[in-house]
Amino acid sequence: MDKLIINGPTRLMGEVTISGAKNAAVAIIPAVILSDEVCRLENVPDISDTKIVIEILLKLGAIVNRINKNTIEIDPRPIRTTTVPHSLAKRMRASYYLIGALLGKFNKARVSMPGGCDLGIRPIDLHIKGFEALGAEVKTENAMIDCKAVNLIGRPVYLDMVSVGATVNIMLAAVKAYGLTVIENAAKEPHIVDLANFLNSMGADIRGAGTDIIKIYGVPRLGGVTYSIIPDQIEAGTYMVAAAATRGNVLIKNVIPKHLESITAKLEEIGAIVEEYDDAVRVIGAEEYTKCNIKTMPHPGFPTDMQPQFGVLLSMAKGTSIISENIWGNRFKYLDEVRRMGVMAVADGQVAVFEGSCKLTGAPVAATDLRAGAAMIIAAMAAEGRSEIENIYHVERGYEDIVSKLNAMGADITRVSVDDRPVNTVKAELA
Repeated sequence: MDKLIINGPTRLMGEVTISGAKNAAVAIIPAVILSDEVCRLENVPDISDTKIVIEILLKLGAIVNRINKNTIEIDPRPIRTTTVPHSLAKRMRASYYLIGALLGKFNKARVSMPGGCDLGIRPIDLHIKGFEALGAEVKTENAMIDCKAVNLIGRPVYLDMVSVGATVNIMLAAVKAYGLTVIENAAKEPHIVDLANFLNSMGADIRGAGTDIIKIYGVPRLGGVTYSIIPDQIEAGTYMVAAAATRGNVLIKNVIPKHLESITAKLEEIGAIVEEYDDAVRVIGAEEYTKCNIKTMPHPGFPTDMQPQFGVLLSMAKGTSIISENIWGNRFKYLDEVRRMGVMAVADGQVAVFEGSCKLTGAPVAATDLRAGAAMIIAAMAAEGRSEIENIYHVERGYEDIVSKLNAMGADITRVSVDDRPVNTVKAELA
């Protein structure tokens, strides 16, 4: 078990290059299963979630060659099993995308219920509704989701609520189904569009990705392709907030500025300066910020994955700010930790109130999930004194080389190993 030691305050200066999008990669890598040829993926983020899904593909029988740190080649043709055991699926939430990919390719899939961050109840009812609409029989026994179909047939699927996961899974299952599948009330996130572009580059016929109606005309075969994954919108947003929180001046490269519009708007509202270029943004922090209110919403609204980071920033702004969390029910768990650092915030259900002008001080904290961990790193860089952040494996699920990237901009962060064995065991070994 490792932890981060951060000495603050520091002012981030310089530039940072954004890696491939985590949320796109964990959908696109399973989607390779649908191909009948070798696929080459570029700009794959080197994070624990992508490593886990690659490990799962290897266990299924795929051949995976790593060309370099961010490029892999996958040959899905040797895959013979359609079962993903609990020991692997429990390690990441997006393991459920393997259901749609395996079902779409082999008309059957048996995958354990997924793991990942604890952000409250996250049922997959809408995923199952979509699979059943396409003709699959779905059973859930002993925490395993078992899907089987004689043939998948395109059908209209209406999602009762906007769901990124269900939209992705139905797309994966429907891409080779016979006929037309129409997903209504579909998610519109950038990684939905990226997945559709990837599948279309293999020969799929998907139209309307990025809107709330996606039409999928089934095709009998998908070929091989070389494809580069889009930059990570949330990683970019995290560094934007970090630059503002530390009153820094940072050029954030390899981004799609349009994907960042909701984040940019809120940074400018509180008083930061954001300059946009073709494939980069510069964030210049201010000495003082003003309050603002945030409501997390499906894309193109403010992303829930940026809520904890912005919450820390709002604790430094003058006045009282309110964040309404409309996506996940358990996203304010991080407040118990950042309050140790001086953040004054209280949550009541899905709403949190942040009192501004807080003076942050270093403290020992523990990451409660991926984005909460990022928020704690931002708080620690802006705080006076030394902070220690445990459970950093959460952060490594979604941020490639975050320590080296931040240190290159002037942060003072050290990763250290922690011996988490029982004290008596350590004493015995030292005797």
